[in-house]
Amino acid sequence: MVVLPPLQYSIIKALAEVNEPIDADSLASKVGKRAEDIMRDLEELRVRGLISIEYRLVTRVTLTDLGGEYLRLGLPEERLVAKLRELGGKASLSELNKLVGLSREEFAAALGRLRRLRVVNLSGNVINLTDNEGELMNYINELKSFLSSIKGTMEYAGKLPEPVEEARRRGLVKVHQVKKLMVTITQEALNLYRIGELTSARVITSLTSADLTSGSWRSGVFKEFDLAVEVPLRPIRRKHPFIQFLNQIRDELVAMGFEEVKDEHVDAALWNFDTLLVPQYHPARRETDVFYVENRLKPRETPVEVMERASEQHELVWSYKWSRDEALRVLLRTHTTLVTIRQIYHRGPGEYRLFSLDRVYRPDTPDPTHFMEFHQLEGIIVGKEVTFRNLLGFFTELANRLRLGKVYFKPAYFPFTEPSVEGYVKHPRLGQLEVFPGGMFRPEVLKIVGLSSEYKVAAWGVGIDRLAMVVLGVDDIRTLYTNNIKEIDSMKTPIGVV
Repeated sequence: MVVLPPLQYSIIKALAEVNEPIDADSLASKVGKRAEDIMRDLEELRVRGLISIEYRLVTRVTLTDLGGEYLRLGLPEERLVAKLRELGGKASLSELNKLVGLSREEFAAALGRLRRLRVVNLSGNVINLTDNEGELMNYINELKSFLSSIKGTMEYAGKLPEPVEEARRRGLVKVHQVKKLMVTITQEALNLYRIGELTSARVITSLTSADLTSGSWRSGVFKEFDLAVEVPLRPIRRKHPFIQFLNQIRDELVAMGFEEVKDEHVDAALWNFDTLLVPQYHPARRETDVFYVENRLKPRETPVEVMERASEQHELVWSYKWSRDEALRVLLRTHTTLVTIRQIYHRGPGEYRLFSLDRVYRPDTPDPTHFMEFHQLEGIIVGKEVTFRNLLGFFTELANRLRLGKVYFKPAYFPFTEPSVEGYVKHPRLGQLEVFPGGMFRPEVLKIVGLSSEYKVAAWGVGIDRLAMVVLGVDDIRTLYTNNIKEIDSMKTPIGVV
């Protein structure tokens, strides 16, 4: 006979009834408790071999306000085509832009998507509707059908379906990965429960005078204590200062008129290097400087026109034989510039400001200012009137908002920008830190992604971890990723964070 405390018996009973893996939240609900209230009991049952526990990574998807709006009013490209039909299949860009009721960014993105699908063509300032609407309608129906299916929060295990990825890239859904604790009754426990060899009794953790007087202790079970079990770590009652700092950066950039974009961490060398005019013989592409993925993964997006233009520009500028196979190598991204360069390809002409704040990977030797996995803040300003002066002004304004003090600039060189600059701020202990590299994208880069020459792009990639070191008063980049409570408590709170 196996004797269990009442709550543990209730857990075994609930698991026996379902006889399949169940998440901790659902299990807790069945026994009338919160998930956190049964965690200790689950661990005790696991140690006794009565249950098994595993963690499953699931992706939760929720509809954004923008996704709900597009679901009600129609996707921008859908509305644009509908308005064109009303106008007889032909209209001037300025007229269509006024009538369709889209923002400048939405109009430019929708127009670019329709041109890629050959649904419309441009002749000067006149847009014409073609008969190639089949692929577009399939795309619209599939995407809207997915958005309509979202009720509250949807969960996915494993790789996300393509409509989810597309909706995430367009900002129509929020995607959040979580670990779910799954609990399963063991076959031994199930057999004991079915034959009645499991029973419940009061567990005595402290013996009182009332227990001795009444004799109730005779019907109870004394709890065993394992003094070898480690004391749990003290829970952190606030967000990590580094996370607070990153969120503050996002808020400041949004306030400055920028939109955040995200993309995959694993991608083709085409987007990481070739679209940026980095020659295939450049030292930055060596395996000592890049984490290449050595398996059968294939790049998810390698447009033929981008490959052709990359080959043409590389051979024209650097005078060597460009290799298609080298461009198709899969890697862990070394910077986030590939995120916005792809956005330029997808959005095409227009006036917009974008930024990406996410992790990148390089096989650096860890030291106080270098790490193999770190964050980069990268962005672009696209427009017909954008100049190098706008880039320097952006760096100065961001430094002012973060109270970093004076920014010192010096000329720099990057294969994909001209002119280029590096901006430095002073760290109280480490001296001058280079945190603001940037420049104007070269015309050859913009040709590769199909942006017309009348548009200019100011691009920048901020060493955000080094910037955080200045703001948080940290002198070792590795400290930003620590879970040591004393080190976390010693960090400054970012300015503007309560």
